[in-house]
Amino acid sequence: MSVLRRGTASPRNPAATVVHAEASPYGSRRLVIESDGDVTAAYLKDARDSVVGAVWVANHREAPAELDRTRLDSGSAPLLPESHVRHPEGRAELDASALEVVWFEEGDGVAVLEGGEPLFVIPGWSDMGRGIPGYVRDATEQSPFAFPLDEEIEDFAPRIERAREHWETCRAEGSWADFQQSVLGHLLQRLGPGGHYWHDVGRQLAGGRANVAPTVGVSERPARGNREFTVLSTVGMSRQRMPTVELYEDDVAPYGRIELAVASSLPSQRAGSIFPWLAQYPWRSVTWFAPGDVVKWYHEARTFPLGSGEQAWEGVLLLEDPNRLAGPPAPSLTGLTFQEDTVRWLWLVPITGEEHRFAKSEGSDALVRRLAQQNRSWVIS
Repeated sequence: MSVLRRGTASPRNPAATVVHAEASPYGSRRLVIESDGDVTAAYLKDARDSVVGAVWVANHREAPAELDRTRLDSGSAPLLPESHVRHPEGRAELDASALEVVWFEEGDGVAVLEGGEPLFVIPGWSDMGRGIPGYVRDATEQSPFAFPLDEEIEDFAPRIERAREHWETCRAEGSWADFQQSVLGHLLQRLGPGGHYWHDVGRQLAGGRANVAPTVGVSERPARGNREFTVLSTVGMSRQRMPTVELYEDDVAPYGRIELAVASSLPSQRAGSIFPWLAQYPWRSVTWFAPGDVVKWYHEARTFPLGSGEQAWEGVLLLEDPNRLAGPPAPSLTGLTFQEDTVRWLWLVPITGEEHRFAKSEGSDALVRRLAQQNRSWVIS
């Protein structure tokens, strides 16, 4: 994907130049602010360069009495009418050096500050196809191109500050080690001493690229006592909330942070190779993992890490309560919180392609009942 630089022409609108462009820390979204001298607009794009969110930012000349549809017909951002703008006379063009970009920790939305004050926000739920634009300071009335930021600033202001603190903490020396030790300490209490530890497994699948946050390791907890299986758990997914949860849940705190686990008698190196695929999946694909979700393997079934014998697994089922299936009692991993949010562990159970399709058509509860009737164990062997 090409990188737009400040001052270059916009490929979407040749009359406009790029004021600022940058990718999210996860590389799944890209912000582009552009101006043609009359109007500045901002766009949130996905990895395929498709616009997923947008907002009018400012008029730079006198506002018309009514919406200028000529610009819309030519593919340009419109001049908003005088009834909808804070500065009917037009405001000066943006000074890129005065802008601060703050990505939300989920990576699916972004705020831009001007001189330290919020200028506009394009949240994860912005959807131009449904007439939901971003929120901007200089808009005074709702339109398909901008919602007034003033009406939502009480909600957005603390979220922007939280996001800024998140990234500052991520960059702070020793912060990863502190987080890592809190998760490992929790696993020690719940599962006993650790064995091998794999660092930054998500980067393996990304080919070592730097822009592939979050950092995620995998901790091995060997069989011990009455537990005849090894547990492998991710360490790092819960450091940041997953994207898009707020589209489905009013309260994100119980759902936004997870780690993944697998119980297995397979060699740990082999079983653990499932995690590079999944460790950054929510942030790479801008989605979230919920209990009961089914996720299809990205490659040929024969390459699936948890396969055994002639069984052709093609994906995984995510269970918060693996005791719904056959097998020994599952260890409880509850009790960890981060940033006052609950951290939940979801257990991986391999499924066939047909089972994946069944869950998609009939629902995951129906699949779990079917697997339980088949005496399918949640422990992989």
